[in-house]
Amino acid sequence: MLPVIIAGAGPTGLALALALAGHRVPTIVLDGADGPPPQRLARTCVLFPDLAHWARLPGLTRETAAWSGWYARQRGRVAAHRPFADGEAPLHLPQHALEGALRAAVAGQELIRVLPGTRITDLEQHGTEVVVRSTELTEQTLRGSYLVGCDGARSTVRKLLGVGFPGRTGVERYAVATLRAAFPWEGEGGLHRGGPGGEVTVRPLPGDRWRLDWPLPEGDGLVTPDAMLERVHTTLGGWYEGEPPPYELLDAGVQVCHQRLALRWRAGRVFLAGDAARLLGALGTQPVAEGLRDVENLSWKLAAAWHHAPAEGLLDSYESERRAAVADRLRAVDQALPLVRGRRGRLARLIRGRGRGRLRLLTDGHAGDGALGAPARYPDSPLTFASRRATSATPPGAAVLDVPVTALDGTRTRLRHCLGGPLLLVLTAPGSRVWEAKHWLSAGLMPRLAEAARALPLPTELLVTEAYPDAAAHTLLVVRPDGHLAATLPGADREELRGFITRWHAEADTRSGEPTAP
Repeated sequence: MLPVIIAGAGPTGLALALALAGHRVPTIVLDGADGPPPQRLARTCVLFPDLAHWARLPGLTRETAAWSGWYARQRGRVAAHRPFADGEAPLHLPQHALEGALRAAVAGQELIRVLPGTRITDLEQHGTEVVVRSTELTEQTLRGSYLVGCDGARSTVRKLLGVGFPGRTGVERYAVATLRAAFPWEGEGGLHRGGPGGEVTVRPLPGDRWRLDWPLPEGDGLVTPDAMLERVHTTLGGWYEGEPPPYELLDAGVQVCHQRLALRWRAGRVFLAGDAARLLGALGTQPVAEGLRDVENLSWKLAAAWHHAPAEGLLDSYESERRAAVADRLRAVDQALPLVRGRRGRLARLIRGRGRGRLRLLTDGHAGDGALGAPARYPDSPLTFASRRATSATPPGAAVLDVPVTALDGTRTRLRHCLGGPLLLVLTAPGSRVWEAKHWLSAGLMPRLAEAARALPLPTELLVTEAYPDAAAHTLLVVRPDGHLAATLPGADREELRGFITRWHAEADTRSGEPTAP
């Protein structure tokens, strides 16, 4: 089987190569960059709890700040405050640090071949392969099983496919600065409004470093270095009653946020991901986080198709799930902007009538909440199965909670640590932590569930947990490799379990033969 070709070696492309290597799928990464990314401390990214494992790459711990909370201040007074419990905190780090860690991890993978200075120039699809022509010092031709365009906003892959990229340019602009200073908020991020410096978000980084973002009014021109220094000085002076504390300006710039969405994310054996598929960033929405969610959604589906026979329904679900989720995110930004930026009109009045305050809307994207920041849900996906008799705190299609689990060999860990590999069948089994695995492995529902695991069309692992919020004993949670809940089933109900297996074979069958009834 030919390798998967990945065009682009930014965070999305490198993360996809690593994820596919974890599924034992070889890749070729076309790296069009001339070198490592520039170290820009004013260019950072936020990873939410569903993406926290990417911040555990070697060397990233010292570069990453886990926020202790988020506040909103109006004219110096705290209007809202949210502390983050363990496992809930957003993680904030320089984007170049994440990309550097990804590059180092990719360099240690035998299944990943990186071609530096190589850009795609043409592509063709022939039956079971994609033929790519690229240019380095000389033109070369590469053959792959699939091609994923992770080559950014000006994606050559998207243009070669003839896929439209409609949207809006310059939806918001921000002046951005990263400082070293001793602010009093002890690792909390926050929003300030109504002070001398106007609206500003403040987000901590390790080492007494802070990123500050000021939205720029429509029509504002060039932000000169002197204007940036005056903005910093005025803002800090307002916080400290006219006398700014000592600070060091480490980096500054202007961030321009666009809103665009590719009309298609799949064309045969070619896919789009990351900024090649969509652009966002206004109101705190997180482009890098969305790119990594593209990776986690696509990688296991490509791996299933690569290792077995291609499953068109499974591959189609990448576009139907991720494009719809991003479209919802962009729509939420469009609905929120008239309110939070003071633009009058009927839509602003309708949003205000729903009770969504400006401070909340300005916070959600940064804190990972609501329509602007929470992980996507896929309730209408063909891969989501709604049971008639079983429920939990997590609706089908949403991201699962990180509960303790026990594997069949007795290993105890957390559910999120098991993601990224096989499909997971998680049985709620009170008392399972008391007994050794050998005592319950062949008892009760376990033999039947082991048979069901063998009947599913993807590699599957069986786990048990003492309890899952709002789930009855002996409830079975079917968890996809990307951490989304495919189904909540009554573990003892053969009919519902058989119905789920039949549904998944219809949508995701990657093996020949009929499903085995549990």
